Amino acid sequence: MASHDVFLADCPARTTLGLVADTWSVVVVFGLGRGPQRYSDLRDRIGGISNKMLTQTLRKLERGNLVERRTIPAAPAGVEYRLTGLGESLLGPVSVLARWAEEHAAELGGGGDGGSL
Repeated sequence: MASHDVFLADCPARTTLGLVADTWSVVVVFGLGRGPQRYSDLRDRIGGISNKMLTQTLRKLERGNLVERRTIPAAPAGVEYRLTGLGESLLGPVSVLARWAEEHAAELGGGGDGGSL
């Protein structure tokens, strides 16, 4: 295993953190943890995300080999997204972070209505 130091400007781990450590990436990965989903179902599941932001996030995660895009030939035709093996390995840490955020939202000034992601 390579030794990385996130405090160094050229550390590859920083690029990785940049890929997965923003709000929408975390929510999309968490949302795809239930299994493959059509774009519209994922958009409907994630409150407050615009079509543009969801598309950008999915493309970014796809470039990072965390998400796969598959065309569905059945009627109605569409696109389905699912986590890759690498994306599934991120699901554990993302789930822990999401649950922590839900539990501590009120303490952090984020409201915290007890709802879940």
